[in-house]
Amino acid sequence: MINLFEYQNKVDIQASFDGLEAFLDEIWNNREKNSFYSENDGDKIESQRFLQFIHESKKLKSNKYVGVIHYQGHKINLLPKIFFDPLKEYSTNELNQIQNHILWWLSYCRKIKFPNYKASLGEAKSDFFEVLIYLFSKYTRELLNSSIYQQYEGINSELSFIKGRLNTNEYINGYLSKGKWHKLNCSYDAFVFDNEFNRIIKYVTTLLFNVTRSQDNKKNLREILFILDEVSDERVTAEQCSRILFNPMFGEFETVRDYCQLFLSNCISFDYKNELKLFAFLLPMEYIFEDFIFGFIGKELDHVTAKAQRSDIYLDEGKAFNLKPDLWLKTDFKSLIADTKYKIVYSDEKDPKKGISQNDLYQMLAYAVRFEVDEIILFYPNTIMQIQEEETNLTIKDALADGKEILIKAFQLPIINRELIGTKLEREIDLQEMFESTKQELIIKLESILLPALDNVNLEENK
Repeated sequence: MINLFEYQNKVDIQASFDGLEAFLDEIWNNREKNSFYSENDGDKIESQRFLQFIHESKKLKSNKYVGVIHYQGHKINLLPKIFFDPLKEYSTNELNQIQNHILWWLSYCRKIKFPNYKASLGEAKSDFFEVLIYLFSKYTRELLNSSIYQQYEGINSELSFIKGRLNTNEYINGYLSKGKWHKLNCSYDAFVFDNEFNRIIKYVTTLLFNVTRSQDNKKNLREILFILDEVSDERVTAEQCSRILFNPMFGEFETVRDYCQLFLSNCISFDYKNELKLFAFLLPMEYIFEDFIFGFIGKELDHVTAKAQRSDIYLDEGKAFNLKPDLWLKTDFKSLIADTKYKIVYSDEKDPKKGISQNDLYQMLAYAVRFEVDEIILFYPNTIMQIQEEETNLTIKDALADGKEILIKAFQLPIINRELIGTKLEREIDLQEMFESTKQELIIKLESILLPALDNVNLEENK
């Protein structure tokens, strides 16, 4: 097992890694173009962006993705850089606790609904992907045992009686002219079990069954395949998942659909060069962090309304350069722009910039000018190496606006439960229960950042 933290540590390129780079290129080029987390310029880049192959020194290094790669008997864990400690060798239990952090972040993401029940997170799962399979397979198996999804689909069939609509042209040309007057070609809607959504579930279940190494997961997935035995085998895509809509009676199936879309968007499994079964499941952490903060504010902060990426403002009059801040936060009295930056900052006490890049500052200044606001918030994640979260205030005077002051505030958010990393996993514990203290700490931090700023503006407006 190899553990690589984003942009941090390096490992030697082993002889058995021959062909790994070509495999990852294949994954990159075969990924869903409408991926769960899409690349802004992904279609323009043909070479993979998951790992760095430093051929001069024969070293391997991780990029911005987290997840797992299975290759020729090797398991490569790609882990968040905020957990990197150069002096530490992580145990299996600690790696599992890191994966639980990723699962907790994903549980707030807008594009997937996690089932809420106690999961056996204490079992020795090899990576967080196995836990995702466990959550999907257990929830789907229990749901299908209690409720079967059926829907109306258009059927074109040859019958001995009229049902629905008689296809007159087909009947005259294909049946009546050939003496088969007693056969009727009809089109009608039928309430069928073999429908598109069940075919999606079966395809994803088959995909996961072929890559999981957990016997518990195989058991759950096998039961799902048994229930869906009469459903046709058909290759499906993540785009099909996004088109599936449910009426309120089948609302519980939305969770299954979202899981299927997550798996189809971010994992690839195929026989590479007809020799080895290879697999990868990868997610870009910067999008997870952004989505987590957005979802957390929307769910846990009652006094703040969070909207994502306003796209109606441009930097130039020709509308060539669109400005999209990550978050547009609003209360009854104020709108506020916030941007998430998945970067390690405040690492050098002597650095007056506190690790905040000049490009980030320029970007925030452009937001302030074009959105006509005088305060911008930057959110960074905390790290395992820092005991206390930091914050920085920067004031910029706009000479073109009569010296108007623009305040840019940067904060580290407590998204890591440091005590949990060294805690032994329990077999039956709810994911939300594990992170209850972290949730409360993050709520207090965000309210201390956002609500006073909003209240101050309220006071100014009332004067």
